Amino acid sequence: MKIASLPVPAPLIAYCEEKGITDLYPPQAACVDEGIFSGKSLLVAIPTASGKTLVAELAMHAQVANGGKCLYIVPLRALAGEKFREFSGKGVKVGISTGDLDRRDEFLGANDIIIATSEKVDSLLRNRTPWLREVTLLVVDEVHLIASPDRGPTLEMVITKLRYRIPDLQVIALSATIGNPKKLADWFGAGLVTSEWRPVDLRQGVFFRGKIHFHQGEREVAEPSKTEDLNLCIDTIEEGGQCLVFVNSRRNAEGFAKRAAAAFKKRVKSPVLEEYAARILESATTDQEKVLAACIATGSAFHHAGLRREFRELIEEGFLKGEIRCISSTPTLAAGLNLPARRVIIRDLLRFSGAEGMAPIPVGEYHQMAGRAGRPHLDPYGEAVMIAKNEQSIEELFERYIDAPAEPVVSQCTRSGALCSHLLSLIATGFAADREALSRFLVQTFYGFTHASTKALDTIVDQSLEFLAETEMITEIGDLLQATEYGALVSRLYIDPLSAEAISGAMLQADGYSDRALLQVVCSTSDMPALYLKSKDLQYLDKFLYEHGDDLWQQVPWEDREQFYRSVKTAMLLSDYTDEVPEAIICERYDVGPGDLYAAVTNVTWLIHAAARLAAMFREDLAPAVRELEICTSQGIRRELLPLVRLKGIGRVRARRLFNNGITDPAALQEAGFDRISSILGSGVAKSLFSQFDEKQTKERKDDLQGSSEQMKKAQTSLFGFGGCDE
Repeated sequence: MKIASLPVPAPLIAYCEEKGITDLYPPQAACVDEGIFSGKSLLVAIPTASGKTLVAELAMHAQVANGGKCLYIVPLRALAGEKFREFSGKGVKVGISTGDLDRRDEFLGANDIIIATSEKVDSLLRNRTPWLREVTLLVVDEVHLIASPDRGPTLEMVITKLRYRIPDLQVIALSATIGNPKKLADWFGAGLVTSEWRPVDLRQGVFFRGKIHFHQGEREVAEPSKTEDLNLCIDTIEEGGQCLVFVNSRRNAEGFAKRAAAAFKKRVKSPVLEEYAARILESATTDQEKVLAACIATGSAFHHAGLRREFRELIEEGFLKGEIRCISSTPTLAAGLNLPARRVIIRDLLRFSGAEGMAPIPVGEYHQMAGRAGRPHLDPYGEAVMIAKNEQSIEELFERYIDAPAEPVVSQCTRSGALCSHLLSLIATGFAADREALSRFLVQTFYGFTHASTKALDTIVDQSLEFLAETEMITEIGDLLQATEYGALVSRLYIDPLSAEAISGAMLQADGYSDRALLQVVCSTSDMPALYLKSKDLQYLDKFLYEHGDDLWQQVPWEDREQFYRSVKTAMLLSDYTDEVPEAIICERYDVGPGDLYAAVTNVTWLIHAAARLAAMFREDLAPAVRELEICTSQGIRRELLPLVRLKGIGRVRARRLFNNGITDPAALQEAGFDRISSILGSGVAKSLFSQFDEKQTKERKDDLQGSSEQMKKAQTSLFGFGGCDE
């Protein structure tokens, strides 16, 4: 089927033809035959690299051409950025929204395609963003994540809400790993397209003692090193391919990258790699980042959430361009990012899982990783390889992973704590004004669709409504349900009601205020991932509590001492950040990466913002201090720099430089004059700063003139009013 024959606008056809895409793959053609251009909903369950994204893009452009608006939901912010770049520049307006969770982002309504995470869409729904009513096509990428314990309930609720509000909404759901696609398609009321077709042949095998065992035969691998994983990697590099190695921890990812770097030293040389390494060294602040630069110079890299975002993006860029030959990573890299490789090595099949300890990875996760093997138009085939511990386990690995289907997608709505926040949002936004309406809505969820009996769900609903009523977030009179001002605020702020109650309760009981007290409280909530404890931590945590325990609003709950200590440790990290402790020292002191620090600061800033809004409602006397802490945390500064960071272009580094030179506020900066500020910050920054003062003065003069004009108009409402005459 020719791209040019499809009912889509010319710019997209021209773009495809320019990229050499003139014909649809068989699974893509099946989507056209199934009715994708006639408004029919579809579940597209086809392998990675088989063209799922292009199917969605074709449907979106057709919708836009007919006056529609499209919403594209992704699981990760990084994936949202990738899709934004991929969809832009093809004749339609594309917007992206992944930021603040209590904003309506009304400006996004001017776009034809809006890309957002499921959490952001849920927030937009809670804040009654008007343009959502105009959406005619919903695309859900990685729809199997409905089964995720963390993100599943939100994704399921968002899909249900949008279909509930927009009955004729077309839905296109995409995934490569679904064990029960027919059941999910039936919930959507959608057609189903499944296929095993791939543009590059995928060979899945098990490596043991120098041989990869496939269903079709065996392949020998040379053994230049003592370790099997490295031998598999070197084999791929020497035949001109690239390699992805999936391991179960950050430490293992870094360890493999270092071993690979040593092996690649004589095998891979490139001035581009040296440039990448230099770019990392330019802004490297930790030993980990310096190690990363050294690895990249040889064509090896590691990738995980502890790295800062710009370094992860550089690694992805280098790999896509074929310069970086091997990436060792935790499985997060397999979650949707477009990074195919000739060979994928799934080295670690066990992963630490809370109470279970070390547990086998799910089959669906294996298939996600294996699906990255084979670069379209570059590789003649792709290989996904596991490593057997002994000869007996070769067959076991084939049965357990290669020949097994992915697990079925199962609703996570009944998980403890998952439903309370969503019930509050349903009541606060008018989806459910009484228990009957609430029941009607919940029946339309995937859980309601797949369960003949909803007793388990009903029990959780009753418990959640009881909690919301007791905390005065809702009122329940008879069957009628209504959110209070408090409940409506909590819903808009997009925080767990349990978190809101912990924060507001602590502030209500507080005798005084301290930053440490508030930080510890917000770090104890379910919305704030707390740092893990290590044995070496206990000594300095005990010392901290001995010296500052009286300042905290919460005391040590001896029945759950570990969780409390984790919240204190996290609060100490954030306190160090606002105390302007250098990033490298914080990372070393708390054994975290710059990416972890950024994530912690982002999360806690959102929670402190929520705390400031709650303080304005319940403890107005604390609100100014909490609002100041929000700025201090987001900028990483002490309070003394607050007047300076309010200037555009002034962050923590420049503000501290000014302060240390005796310039403590905007007035002092103006008084110092252009020449002195240029000597401290450079002429470009100084010029920008003084132009802000000129703009402010111009605006003030305009406001004064406007005010005078308005007063004149009021004074001259009639002839008799002119000059103060009486009527």
